[in-house]
Amino acid sequence: MATATKVAAAPTETPARPGPRRGRPLRWLPLAPATVMLLLFLGGPIAYCVYIAFTNMQLTGASSTDFVGLDNFQRAFGDDDFRNAVVLTLVFTLLSSLVGQNTLGLALAALMQRASRPVRTLTGSVVIAAWVVPEIVAGFLLYAFFRREGTLNALLDWLGLPSQNWLYTLPILAVSFANVWRGTAFSMLVYSAALSEIPKEITEAAEVDGAGGLGRFWHITLPMIRRSIGTNLMLNTLQTLSVFGLIWAMTRGGPGNRSQTLPVFMYDQAFNKSLIGYGTAVALLLLLVGALFSVVYLRLMKEEV
Repeated sequence: MATATKVAAAPTETPARPGPRRGRPLRWLPLAPATVMLLLFLGGPIAYCVYIAFTNMQLTGASSTDFVGLDNFQRAFGDDDFRNAVVLTLVFTLLSSLVGQNTLGLALAALMQRASRPVRTLTGSVVIAAWVVPEIVAGFLLYAFFRREGTLNALLDWLGLPSQNWLYTLPILAVSFANVWRGTAFSMLVYSAALSEIPKEITEAAEVDGAGGLGRFWHITLPMIRRSIGTNLMLNTLQTLSVFGLIWAMTRGGPGNRSQTLPVFMYDQAFNKSLIGYGTAVALLLLLVGALFSVVYLRLMKEEV
């Protein structure tokens, strides 16, 4: 009996478990094809564009391409047209993205929460319809709206108000309004999803405590959706910085260069004036501006956690 008890009490040997790092390379194996494709078709062109930005490559008129170092970037910072494009890009981004799309999208999302189902359906359909329209089509639609013989001036004439050629007198405001009209749907969808996640008990408790509508919105709603606001601002800013087709269809950067943002300026230098190296350098600077905005937004969102 004693022997049997000792045998039963003896610990059984368990099989050795594989180390935590064993098999880890195999986890990345399914991602290998996608990684290779990204490096080939995304990383490759970006690397080639970086190389072109440091050369004097031209589409026509040059028999060879030479390495010129930072000459293209020095030329950009000394170019009055480039500085004008930077200012107009910032104005366009501020008006149409940070103020227009963001504010209007939040307002529509808040109002649709209190609206009836038919009103929500109709409003959502109209706003989203503008979003799904291709950019070049939206550009021609808004050109027909703002042109001298367009819809806006017809309405103003019918109301007895003075009309004008909006694409000539206020071109940057016209293209900013067009971008707001086209891109507000994305902000509305983001904020609608964020507002639906706010517990009703919190807003109802604040209402019982005597908080007004504006107070509840400022002290409860905005703090609870601040991460959605940061994400929406970042995505809207990056999208607005790259808008080309909308402006090109409406004004082509004109009249003169009064609506020539950086993407339009880059296209004009690279393809109209055949300065591929200089245009690519401007594209890299635009990429850095977008990266700077992204870093700022991400740091602000990280500090709020």
